[in-house]
Amino acid sequence: MSKITLIYEFWEFLKVRKKWWLAPIVFFLLLFGMLIVLTEGTAVAPFIYTLF
Repeated sequence: MSKITLIYEFWEFLKVRKKWWLAPIVFFLLLFGMLIVLTEGTAVAPFIYTLF
């Protein structure tokens, strides 16, 4: 299953089931995950971990 298919199925789930409150939760989880992965080996890492 490709990533595009997964995103499309999630979007269809939100539309059909009217679970719009899930969208911001998933968005922020992805945002924080990308933030941690991208700053893992840099000098910014100690400052990022103070946010949590």
